[in-house]
Amino acid sequence: MELHYLTIAQARELLDRRELSSVELTQALLDRIAASEPSLHAYLTITADAALASAAAADQVIAAGQAGPLTGIPAGIKDVICTQGVRTTCASRILENFVPPFDATLVARLKAAGMVMLGKHNMDEFAMGSSTENSAFGPTHNPWDLKAIPGGSSGGSAASVAAGSAFFAVGTDTGGSIRQPASHCGVVGLKPTYGRVSRLGLVAFASSLDQAGPFARSVADLAEVLQVIAGHDPADSTSSPAPVPDYRAALGRGVKGLRLGLPKEFFAAGLDPEVETAVKAALATLEGLGAELVEVSLPHSDYGLAVYYIIAPAECSSNLARFDGVKYGLSLRSERGSLLDMYLDTRSQGFGPEVIRRIMLGTYALSAGYYDAYYGKAGQVRTLIRRDFAQAFAQCDAIVSPVAPTPAFDLGQKVDDPVQMYLSDIFTLSCNLAGLPGMSLPCGFSQGGRPIGLQLLGPHFAEETLLAIGHAFQGVTDHHAQRPAL
Repeated sequence: MELHYLTIAQARELLDRRELSSVELTQALLDRIAASEPSLHAYLTITADAALASAAAADQVIAAGQAGPLTGIPAGIKDVICTQGVRTTCASRILENFVPPFDATLVARLKAAGMVMLGKHNMDEFAMGSSTENSAFGPTHNPWDLKAIPGGSSGGSAASVAAGSAFFAVGTDTGGSIRQPASHCGVVGLKPTYGRVSRLGLVAFASSLDQAGPFARSVADLAEVLQVIAGHDPADSTSSPAPVPDYRAALGRGVKGLRLGLPKEFFAAGLDPEVETAVKAALATLEGLGAELVEVSLPHSDYGLAVYYIIAPAECSSNLARFDGVKYGLSLRSERGSLLDMYLDTRSQGFGPEVIRRIMLGTYALSAGYYDAYYGKAGQVRTLIRRDFAQAFAQCDAIVSPVAPTPAFDLGQKVDDPVQMYLSDIFTLSCNLAGLPGMSLPCGFSQGGRPIGLQLLGPHFAEETLLAIGHAFQGVTDHHAQRPAL
């Protein structure tokens, strides 16, 4: 039995029957990390001693008969999410030695639920990227093909779950950063509705777009994690007070009678034939399960890329102004001695080229004389995109599409072409602009053996619908059960 590839439910059963201890399970995962990390580089920080101590504490809770679904289950956290006493680098030199004094709300909830934290996952610097090649500490490799990118910005999280070096992970999604790496690594990833999961303790990239969410190897496992991290946080003004339903109960609903919308704009020229074939096969499967397929239109989605790359850099420019070498993080005191020199040296040497590019783009879009023409106009078009989705959901219960236009590309292939890199997220970023929930499901493989994902989008707070569709699909397919030959 490969312990590192158990589902959460399988591990829970073994733990509760006392046939396996959390310490043994955690050690198996740490051994898997030791074996896979030289090839993958999915982790930036590994907290082995703390993990084993947490596992020992979990075993006591289990022995007392007080275990919950996640008690004693090892997992990893994206390194943009604050963890008390464990460094949170955002994969940036400017925060290389930053150790937060508090846990993000979602981390605190996971710890209270008994999660064993294995460490912090690699990512694109400050979550800016689609390939995890922008990490200041080196890229993560795709476990299905080490020559390929794992996706980004949560590439380390997706690769770790796919490789069996974490049972689940929590990442963030600003324009597709959970769904796209989930697609490329053959795992399940969910971006919840904006406000469904607290953002307190997320190091902000674009505050109106950022949302944390889980990765897992099955939809059932995903539901267990979402159940713990979802819910109102009075310390986060963007957190929704909407009650949290029982996501696990939604899994058995099936898809019979559901209307699934196919946006014609997402099935146009430029879609890789292998992706199109896999997605259409998945649609046929869902239709066979009783869903009705209907065509819908998202006419303003063509403007989504332009809108996103005005709004996100503008918010990035504002949020990253705090990293100035004064209060925390890297501080390069110039021999020239002036405050301005310290700012310039710290920021120019602390940030990587993609972060600098986006800060400059955002600062320009917000500057006097250009604000109305760029940021103001982008906000207006964002409203049109949101209305498109509202009109589409009047005709269907969920929208189904590809996650990415191609399977994972090779490391280095697009790193010098920012526009081509940005196009990797063309099917995912409109969801963030509208604040909707979105999920990526494994639905096939390319001829080269690289995973392909199916995207499900729902109305606000319709995570239950997405989970029901995904669970039904996984009940009759085995794409999610395939494992990379690491």
